[in-house]
Amino acid sequence: MNKNLIGLTGGIATGKSTVANYLATAYNLPILDADIYARDAVSVGSPILSQIAEKYGTEIILHDGNLNRAKLGEIIFNQPEERDWVESVIHPYVRNCFDQAIKESSANTLILVIPLLFEANLESLVNQIWVVSCSAQQQQQRLIERNNLTPEQAAARINSQLPISEKIARADVNLDNSSTLESLLQQIDLVIRKSI
Repeated sequence: MNKNLIGLTGGIATGKSTVANYLATAYNLPILDADIYARDAVSVGSPILSQIAEKYGTEIILHDGNLNRAKLGEIIFNQPEERDWVESVIHPYVRNCFDQAIKESSANTLILVIPLLFEANLESLVNQIWVVSCSAQQQQQRLIERNNLTPEQAAARINSQLPISEKIARADVNLDNSSTLESLLQQIDLVIRKSI
């Protein structure tokens, strides 16, 4: 049986989690989340965390053994070649987690939340791509408020991803999250009826 694998992507702080949570609660769809797998990849004592510490020094590790995400963020969001290196270490692990979870799931439809779907060349994992978008100003404002960043830090994170316009051009569905939550949920309801 062929599964319906929907790749949910978008820019940072455009509303992917809101869409995923709604699909899980309103439609009872299983959610596979790349961010959770990526966090797991660098969990305390993991081989990938050791590789990162070897490259950037022990100050990249907090006293409790966890990754110092803020410190790593400062490195990778300002130096594309360092970001590429970190992603080359983490992405194969994430892909492997997806392959495993898809194989083990008995559900017909799965939602794969992959913020870097295009950047990590993971399009082949899914048979539909949904992008969550909003205006550049909204994206920056939401990111500043959510992560307590300066405008410069927010811009560096946004600019590290493919432009949202390019993601929209390559997607099957664009969910526009620049209006109200109600408007976003209505769009999801419409798309779901056609997709499942």
